[in-house]
Amino acid sequence: MDQNNLIVYLEIEDGHVADVSLELLTKGRVLAKRLGVKLEAIAVGDNLDTVPEQVFPYGVDRLYRVSDKRLSPYTSNPHSAVLINLFREIKPQICLMGATCVGRDLGPRVSSCLHSGLTADCTALEIGDHTDPRTKQEYKDLLLQIRPAFGGNIVATIVNPECRPQMATVREGVMKKEIADPAHQGEVIDLDPAKYVSDADFVVEIIDRHIEKSKINIKNSPIIVAGGYGVGSKENFKLLHDLADTLGAEVGASRAAVDAGFTEHARQIGQTGVTVRPKLYIACGISGQIQHIAGMQESSIIISINNDPNAPINTIADYVITGNLEEVVPKLIKYYKKNSK
Repeated sequence: MDQNNLIVYLEIEDGHVADVSLELLTKGRVLAKRLGVKLEAIAVGDNLDTVPEQVFPYGVDRLYRVSDKRLSPYTSNPHSAVLINLFREIKPQICLMGATCVGRDLGPRVSSCLHSGLTADCTALEIGDHTDPRTKQEYKDLLLQIRPAFGGNIVATIVNPECRPQMATVREGVMKKEIADPAHQGEVIDLDPAKYVSDADFVVEIIDRHIEKSKINIKNSPIIVAGGYGVGSKENFKLLHDLADTLGAEVGASRAAVDAGFTEHARQIGQTGVTVRPKLYIACGISGQIQHIAGMQESSIIISINNDPNAPINTIADYVITGNLEEVVPKLIKYYKKNSK
């Protein structure tokens, strides 16, 4: 049943492959090598001439290209039709895509049509064996799809023993993006759009499209001052902004702080926000739920400021300051200003 390929759906905007797709190619390369299969990618859209040079350094062995002006920007039916019809033909073993607004729309459509199942928002992907506890049947080299479950109380490993492709979506920033070999060359296969998508699929036409760029860039900030529910109020969050301004940092938040209305959703870090890897992460009033830790645990240095000495985040922090942030943060600002002159 298992085929000899792992395929990544490439998200493309104005000819540029999205970071989340390059991150999945990096992880896909590792998984494909472990399985001894080809790493493949599929690009659907228009203006795809530079896609090969963007993805081949990440180890792509074969790139399927489906070019048609009507395929850009993304719309549900045409892209779903291309993937469903191509997958019926090439029968991939694994398909990965970003847990973006595109991937969240496309993934369920493709998996439900192919009856393959889909695990959303994975925080890790591995290859491993599985024994069915009921039938005792053993399955070799399955995709282990790992994500927090039951409100983050457990980390679940989900497997799909029988159906193919094994499908998973992953958020941007969860996987690292690393070029495998700048000189690597793969094969480009240009497919005839008419074979995979019908005119009826283009029933929805995008007349006008506006994309507002985010003004908050916590993903690429080298220093992040993050606040949790323990910050206590919107007013206290201003203290974090003062500290961030002093350090040249960006302000982040836990889901609990966002849900409480202390700050905006664009600052949310964790399983339901963004994943960050700053050089310095200062966690203020953050208890350290598993979903939040999933989004910041690869920070180089973690400082925890918390009035609870037993807060779970303290177990992964490099430095722990036990105290009230209303007292601690102004002192940090004062001493930093004094010592940075």
